[in-house]
Amino acid sequence: MRILVINADDLGFAPGVNRGIFEAHAAGTVTSASMMVTTPAFTAAAEQLPREAPRLGVGLHLNLVSGVPLSSVPSLVDPATGRFHSLEVLARRALAGQVDPVDVRRECEAQLAALVAAGITPTHLDSHRHAHAMPGILPAVAAVAHAAVIPVVRRPLDRVSILDPVASAKMLVVHAAWRTALTGVAPAHRTILARAPHFRGIAMQGTPDIRDRLLATLDQLPIGMTEIMVHPGYDDEVLAAQDAFRAERAVELRALCDPAVVARLNRGDLKLVSFRDLA
Repeated sequence: MRILVINADDLGFAPGVNRGIFEAHAAGTVTSASMMVTTPAFTAAAEQLPREAPRLGVGLHLNLVSGVPLSSVPSLVDPATGRFHSLEVLARRALAGQVDPVDVRRECEAQLAALVAAGITPTHLDSHRHAHAMPGILPAVAAVAHAAVIPVVRRPLDRVSILDPVASAKMLVVHAAWRTALTGVAPAHRTILARAPHFRGIAMQGTPDIRDRLLATLDQLPIGMTEIMVHPGYDDEVLAAQDAFRAERAVELRALCDPAVVARLNRGDLKLVSFRDLA
């Protein structure tokens, strides 16, 4: 059996992102979303969920690279601004052993608590820009997820292909970081990582032909469970102030609402679920 979760990242990032995710869910494609709690549209998304998408499974999209933290985490922020380091700076610090796992755990717990306080029971955990795949970060995140009995932590190991060298280069970096980070994960916490499904999405992100790539991916899913990561949304001023990945979101939204994609998902050979269905 092929079981599929189509997960939209960045719920709570901006009003246009929220609207796009809810539209894709209403179209019958997106079954799950990962919520950011430190971003401007978090409160609005949490308030809209019961009305707009009561069946949408929602997990934590841990944010360690954009804006300001919810807790005191000196090793994760620029001391001059109090804002999170960029992904590039965080990666360098993580590889150099300059990220304090205690800081990571404290901030992960704070963001998880904010999600729960908004009335949301998290179905899974992943992170903005796959920051949790880094050494010094993954062990702490796995520990928090284990303690909170979160059933799934994303394993962002997409399939590398020589036909897509740019995306594959990014994938290889994530693979290498994950392998290194995994050595620091406590044995008792590794089960939660091993439980994660197959992962797809990096090769499709930002591509103009994402509709065709998505259809091809659906035809080639492996046996078992797969998560497809997507980023539907609309550009707006709030998003523009935070992120460079903007216009591409509307392209992804059109692909997810395309009749051919909806029809392919309804063919009967794929079981479309959320992580909540598997808990």
